[in-house]
Amino acid sequence: MTISSWKKFPLGKLLIERKEKPSDETLATGATRVISKISFNDGLIQLRQDSKTKTGMILIRPGDLVVSGINAAKGAIAVYDEKESKPIAATIHYGAYIPDRKQVDVRYLWWLLRSNTFRDLLNQYVPGGIKTELKAKRLLPIPVPIPPLHEQKRVVARIESFTTKVDKANNIRGHVFKEIKALRRHAIDMVLSRASSARKSLEQLLAEPLINGISIPASKLGTGIVFAKVGIVNTGVFNPKEIKHADIDLRLDSPFWLRQDDILISRGNAPELVGRAAVYEGQPRDCAFPDLLIRARVKKSEVDPRFLAMFFHSSEARAYIESQISGTSSTMPKISQPKLMAMPIPIISIVEQRKIVAWLEKLKSKIDELVRWKEQYSVEFDALLPSILDKAFKGEL
Repeated sequence: MTISSWKKFPLGKLLIERKEKPSDETLATGATRVISKISFNDGLIQLRQDSKTKTGMILIRPGDLVVSGINAAKGAIAVYDEKESKPIAATIHYGAYIPDRKQVDVRYLWWLLRSNTFRDLLNQYVPGGIKTELKAKRLLPIPVPIPPLHEQKRVVARIESFTTKVDKANNIRGHVFKEIKALRRHAIDMVLSRASSARKSLEQLLAEPLINGISIPASKLGTGIVFAKVGIVNTGVFNPKEIKHADIDLRLDSPFWLRQDDILISRGNAPELVGRAAVYEGQPRDCAFPDLLIRARVKKSEVDPRFLAMFFHSSEARAYIESQISGTSSTMPKISQPKLMAMPIPIISIVEQRKIVAWLEKLKSKIDELVRWKEQYSVEFDALLPSILDKAFKGEL
């Protein structure tokens, strides 16, 4: 059956707006849970922890089609599970609709209303298009393609068969990407496992004392001096895109200017990011560093800065750093200079360090290639579902 033979019906012929309201008592006691949001990607309903509200509310019963008036065009449309035993509530920015199951499969409508086909219809039939809040008076007059019920079920089965395969492929892709991201640490750990057990403290390897960066008030952010952001070290490789500008003056001999081979270490961030390190790769006095980064300058006759920065991302270094950080996630965990200076560093000859760096950098280029491949195919995977739905509602599936 082709779409040319599908009849178009106004949604108002297929859906009845539910106009019930939850009682104040069930809201106050939490007996009626309230929608927090509907996920754009999968259309799943998320509920609030509490039911307090200052706005009008609507009631939603199991089996209802739920439409976010504000975010419908982004995919915030759900079906409240028929297996649920209790109703839920939502603010008046949502709508609840009872499907006429003799005419329409609610899953067919759910897929249709989350497709580009429906977005095109919004632009065609709703003044203001997809940016308009989709209340019942605007939603229900929109004509949509509705094949016979048996054809709707076939289309839904085909869509969900494809999406199951896409989901499996996405899960495999996610697992592979996690393994790719872990490769570098595994490689560093493997190298260190073959090294001597002898260690020196970081303090013994410093050519100069550690120094924290300069604090920059938000009022000084502007278009002036280039400053590194704390995220500039997150990947273990200096990321020149992670910068900001501040309208302050720094004298030429300021200790806050970076120079080649300086190691930057995150002293405050999320727990898994505290202690991340990278070597500055820019020109002298092109970039300064803020107070959430610590600068280290080492004795280059004893330690290659690139080796040391790589070591900071090893399991050994991470275990030490995570045991030494203080504070909580709400207060931004930090590591102090004294604790960093006490950190044990493997004693490996400078010649061997450079060999290790060369090998790890070659491995990194291979990993980067895999990441680029992953990003390229991510775009293609993300385009799969819209393509499937487009075919489905053109009668080509």
